[in-house]
Amino acid sequence: LPAALPALPLELTVLYNSLLFTMGAADSAIEGEAEGIRHGLLRVLEACGACGQDLSTEELWQKVLQEVTAEELQAPLHRLGALQAAWWLAASRLGSTAGLFRLLSSTEDPGRAHCSEGENELLCLLKAWRVPAEEASLPLVQSTEDLKAILCTTAAFLQGLQELEAGNFPTALSLLQEAAGGFCSKRVLAQIYTCLGCCAQRMGKPQTALQHLKRALQVDFQCLPALSHVAAVYHELGETEAELQALALLYEALGKTPPAAASSSPYFLIRTELLVHTPVLASLLRHRHPSEVKYLLAQRCLQDERVAEAVEHYLDFLALLQEGLQEQVPLDGGSALPRIPEVFLEAASALEQAGRHQDAITVCEEVISRTTDLIPRMLRVEERLEQSECPSPGAGLAGGLLSQKKERLRCLAWRAAGYLHQGWAWARLGESKEAGTPLLCPLTRRCLSDLLRVQLYGSGVEPAESLLPEVEVLQKIRLLSLIGRGAQFLELGRHKEALLDFQHGLQILPGDPAAASYLVQALWKLNRKQEAAAHWQKFSQSRAGEDGQQEGQGRPFPLYLASCLKQVTFPHSESLARSIRDYLGNTSRESSS
Repeated sequence: LPAALPALPLELTVLYNSLLFTMGAADSAIEGEAEGIRHGLLRVLEACGACGQDLSTEELWQKVLQEVTAEELQAPLHRLGALQAAWWLAASRLGSTAGLFRLLSSTEDPGRAHCSEGENELLCLLKAWRVPAEEASLPLVQSTEDLKAILCTTAAFLQGLQELEAGNFPTALSLLQEAAGGFCSKRVLAQIYTCLGCCAQRMGKPQTALQHLKRALQVDFQCLPALSHVAAVYHELGETEAELQALALLYEALGKTPPAAASSSPYFLIRTELLVHTPVLASLLRHRHPSEVKYLLAQRCLQDERVAEAVEHYLDFLALLQEGLQEQVPLDGGSALPRIPEVFLEAASALEQAGRHQDAITVCEEVISRTTDLIPRMLRVEERLEQSECPSPGAGLAGGLLSQKKERLRCLAWRAAGYLHQGWAWARLGESKEAGTPLLCPLTRRCLSDLLRVQLYGSGVEPAESLLPEVEVLQKIRLLSLIGRGAQFLELGRHKEALLDFQHGLQILPGDPAAASYLVQALWKLNRKQEAAAHWQKFSQSRAGEDGQQEGQGRPFPLYLASCLKQVTFPHSESLARSIRDYLGNTSRESSS
């Protein structure tokens, strides 16, 4: 039918209602449905004897609101404008939304929408917009007053998320607080409080963050991402007990089937949750898989030396692997899960510390058997970051090759670490002195032979920060293997062999405190006391000078090496230092006399 001015108020109201139903039924803002609004605007121009087929949607709105002055069309056009704003907000087109409400306000009162300095323009325009009165003859399925309130909440929420992502935390906090005071469901309010908590945490205000996150859980106890963030804040505060309690609650809640959620806003077809679905919000509200939480429980217990609990959690997690865990959890940047071989090695470390050495050996054997076929006979790799990251015309291909080499280095490190853990486990089982040869030795030989497959090309000893992380881990495993074998040689009285291992270890990582201390002890036992004293003085001076400088520096080593690092800690520091001081004192007195 041709557009007729008397019928347009009814036609635009029917269009408004039908689009509301379409959006509500689809449970999201559909871009294609916005074409219905464009069609309605073109019908208005047609009735007024104008056209605008070639205009963009923004230009079309400008033409309609500036040229169509019929009083009976103002209310239907304003309602349609509010619906257009909902679609644009859903697409994060905040500038287009502000421009539309600037036009809508200017048609009512040009001076009414003036914003004071520092005030958010979009919120100012939305609040200043005068909602058209409803007519009894043209009923609406959702009142424009309610739609305005939802638009205000959505605009504040969206802008708060944008500022949060940009790192403008005070502005983000203000906008999110504005959204929290707006018109929304409990579910959305809990999400807003969760975002407030994350914002406060990034501002360095953990206690304020906890208040917001607890408020989110009070509003909606099904907002489990808030509980996940609570655990993260407690971790930041170093409150391990509270963190573990939060993780345990989260794991328990994730294991329960959530109750069927009744619609929190049954009378609103357009709701804030339909309009706010940005990547930053999805990241903040990411639901963890139960297995991720189980792993975090295991990891935190191991880090806090709660060995028995760590073992229990790791074994539960390994059982989940049999249920197709890798298919359930995407191992992307947002996941808490490390690579699966690292989890196995962490579990072996926990079992070893709990005295379950045979179980630790079995777990390590799984890692060794699974990585064997992935390791080449020889691997050549540049050991420095600078050499591996040089841009060139073939950078894409080079990057792929580097990535492949890094993966092989990781496999090599995992297998070598498996041998290392097995060696310590066999040593703890008391089977290490058979035929006068430490059983750690053959396992150390396997570990070292693995590491010798890597040909490193560089300029010799590199600063730690310039090494590839994978190379640095391999060097540390090599050092731990040598110290472990040397320590067993010392126990067997094979001091010369022990000395060679410690010297080799210090070539790999000069200044390592454990290797240096064991070297001094080996020299002392070989009755090379003057050399031992000289080395002891040198290492003591260098350690005193580095204590203040190297605090917190360097990359953290993988958690699966933590138990090995403890086992190679030199246990006789005080007694050896006392003996050397006595020796130096006696030598000084003899020389003076």
